[in-house]
Amino acid sequence: MARLLYRLGTFAHRRRWAVVITWLVVLTLAGVGAATLGGSTSNTFSIPGQESTIALDKISTQFGAGDNNASARVVLQAPAGQTLTTPENAAAVGTLVDELGRLPGVVNASNPLNPQAPGVNADQSTGYSTVTYGVPQGGVSAAQQDALLGAVDQARTSGLTVEVTGTAVTNQGQVPAGAGEAIGVILALLILALTYGSLVVAGMNLLTAGVGVGVGVLGITIVSGFVDLQSTTSVLATMLGLAVGIDYALFIITRFRHELQRGADVPTAIGVAVGTAGSAVVTAGLTVVIALVFLFVAGIPFLTQMGIAAAATIVVAVLVALTLVPAILSFLGLRALPRRRRNAPTVPAGGKHAVEAPGFYQRWVGAVTRHKVIAVLVTFVALGVMAIPFFSMRTTLVAVPAEGTTQARAEQLLADGFGPGFNGPLTMMFEGPDAAAQAQGASGSLSGLTDVALVTPPIPNADGTAALLTVIPQSGPTTEATEQLVHDLRAVLPTVTSGVDTYVTGATAVSNDVASALNAALPIYLAIVVGLAVILLVLVFRSILVPLVGVLGFLLTVGAALGATVAVFQWGWLSALVNLDSTGPLISLTPIIVIGILFGLAMDYQVFLVSRMHEAHAHGAAPLDAIRTGFRQAAPVVVAAAAIMFSVFAGFVPAGDGPIKSIAFALAIGILVDAFVVRMVLVPAALALLGERAWWLPRWLAWLPTLDVEGAGLERDRPDAPPPARELVDAGER
Repeated sequence: MARLLYRLGTFAHRRRWAVVITWLVVLTLAGVGAATLGGSTSNTFSIPGQESTIALDKISTQFGAGDNNASARVVLQAPAGQTLTTPENAAAVGTLVDELGRLPGVVNASNPLNPQAPGVNADQSTGYSTVTYGVPQGGVSAAQQDALLGAVDQARTSGLTVEVTGTAVTNQGQVPAGAGEAIGVILALLILALTYGSLVVAGMNLLTAGVGVGVGVLGITIVSGFVDLQSTTSVLATMLGLAVGIDYALFIITRFRHELQRGADVPTAIGVAVGTAGSAVVTAGLTVVIALVFLFVAGIPFLTQMGIAAAATIVVAVLVALTLVPAILSFLGLRALPRRRRNAPTVPAGGKHAVEAPGFYQRWVGAVTRHKVIAVLVTFVALGVMAIPFFSMRTTLVAVPAEGTTQARAEQLLADGFGPGFNGPLTMMFEGPDAAAQAQGASGSLSGLTDVALVTPPIPNADGTAALLTVIPQSGPTTEATEQLVHDLRAVLPTVTSGVDTYVTGATAVSNDVASALNAALPIYLAIVVGLAVILLVLVFRSILVPLVGVLGFLLTVGAALGATVAVFQWGWLSALVNLDSTGPLISLTPIIVIGILFGLAMDYQVFLVSRMHEAHAHGAAPLDAIRTGFRQAAPVVVAAAAIMFSVFAGFVPAGDGPIKSIAFALAIGILVDAFVVRMVLVPAALALLGERAWWLPRWLAWLPTLDVEGAGLERDRPDAPPPARELVDAGER
C-alpha cells in the first residue's frame, strides 16, 4: 500500500495544476448540480413494516392523503377571566380564522367555536384552529411559513394570546445555525496555526478540508432531489467530514514537514508523506466508512441513508487528503516550514534527533508506563463512573420544541387547557367489515386503561370498512407512562375486538417502534462492525492483543460519552453550559449514530498512535522502548487532531437543535475521553503491561499479508536509510 500511495503522491506533485483544477471543476459541478437538481428534506422518522408505519399508510389510503399533509395548530387563549365566546373575543377568533383560510397554500382552517366540531376546552378559555396545507409534511415554503406567522402576530393585537405549532412550522423559531460551527472552525484554525507555526499552512489545511466537505454535502443535496433524505443527513456529513478532513490533512502535512527537516527534497518528501501517513489515513478512513455503512443492519432506511451519505463524504475527504493536499504542498514547498526552520541544518534520517519530540510527551509516557497498573485501574474506575448514567438512558423520537419558541408556547397552552396528553394523541385504526361497531365496542375497555384521559367517538371512512379512534393520554408524549400505554393498547385491542385488524399509531407509537428496532439491531451492529475492525487491525499490526486493547478502550469511551450525555440532556446537570432549553429523553438515533462515528474515530487514533509503536518495534526496539518512542512521535499529532475534532463537534452544540445537539455533545465528550484518556493513558499502560506479548500473533495466522501501513518498505528503500535497528530508537533510548 505504501509504495502505491508513494506513486500517487509523486503523481500529484508532477501534475499539481491538473489535480487542483480537477478538484475545482468537481466542486463547481457539484454546486451547479445542487442548485439545479437539489430537493427538499424531511423531518419525519418512520420504519417500513412497523405497526405504527403500516397504520399511517393505511390511514392515508382509507381516509385520504390529506391526513399526511402539513398542518399547523394555531392556539388561542382568552385574556385572564374571559372566555373565547364573548362577543369581542369571538369576533377576533372569526377574523383570524378567515385570514388563516386565505393564506397561500392553505386548503382549510377550522373554527374552534364551530358547534359541530368545537376546538375549545371545557371552560372555553383556550381553543385551537387546525390549518391544513395542500402539500406533504416538509413541503411548506419559507414564504408560506412567514405568512402564517404574520397572521398570528396580527391576531395578537386583539388582546388574545396566539401561538402556533405543528408540522407546517417545524423549522421556525429555532436558533440560527452557523455561529457555533464558525467558532469551532476558528478554534480549529488557531490549533492548526499553533501546531504548524504557520498561519498559511493552517489555512491551507482548512481549505482542503472545506473542499472535501463541500463536494460531499453538495452531492448529498443533489441526491435529495431524487431520494427523500432526512434534514439531519447533510449536517452529520458536514460535522464528520470537516473533522476528519482537517485531521487527515494534518497527518500528511506533518509527515511532509518532518521529511523536509530530514533533508529530503520536496518531491521525495511528498511521496514519503503520502506513502506513510497516507497509508494510515486510508486505514483510518476505512474503519470510519465500515462503521457508517454498516448502519444498514438496523433495517431503518433513513439511518442507512445517513450512514451512506456520511461515508461518501469520508471517502471524498480521504481522496482530497491523498491528492489535493500533496498538490498544494508542492506549490508551498519549503514554505510549509516555519520561517526559522527553512534554512536550519537538516537532521540525518538516522541521527539522534530524528524523532525529537516535546519533553512533556517524554515525561508523560514515561510516567504512564512506569505506573502502568495504577494507570489502567484509575482509567477503568474513572470511565466506569462516567458511564453510570448510561444505564438509565431513555430515548424517543418525539420532537420537543426549543424553549421560548412559539411552538413551545403553543404546546404549553394546549397542555394547560386540555391536558399534557393532548400534544401526543394515540390513534387506533380498525379495519374490517364491522370496523365502526368494533371501535365503538372497544371504547369502554380502552377508557379504563391506566393513563387514559379521553377516548373520542369513532370516525368511519366512506364505505365503512375502517374506523379511527383517538385516545388522549393523561401524560405527555415523551413520558414513560405514555410509552407504556402504547404497549397496553396493543395488548388489549385484540382481546376486545373480533373480525377486524387493529393498529396503534401516533408520535409515541412510532417512537416506541423505532426504539425497539434500534435496540434489537444494536448488538448485531456492534458485533459486525467491531469484528470487521478487529480483523482489519490484526492485518495492520499483526497482533491479536493490540486490536483487543483498542476495542476495549472504545467500549469505555462509548459508555463515558453516552453517560455524560444522559447526565446533561436527561438529568439536566450543567445544562446551561450547552445552551439546553429543556431536559428529557435522548433522540432514539443518538446511541447508534454515536457508537458508529466514535468507533471509526477511536480506531483512527489507535491506528495513528500504535502504528508508530509497531514501526519502532518492527525495527528492533524493545517493547517498552517501542511504546515510548512511538508515543513521542505520534502523540503531539494525535493531541492536535483530537483538539481540532473536539472543536468542530463542540461548535455544533450551542446552536444545535433536535438530534444534532445531543449527538454533537456525545461525540465531543467521546473525543476527549478517547484521545486524552484511553489512547494517552490506557493504551500505553496496557501495552507496557503486556510487554512482548502485545505483538504476539499465533503461528496459524502467520500467513496473513503485511499491509505495511507504516511504510517500513519505503524507509528501507531510501538511499539515506540508517540500519533498521537505529532508525527510530537512538542509542540513548535503548
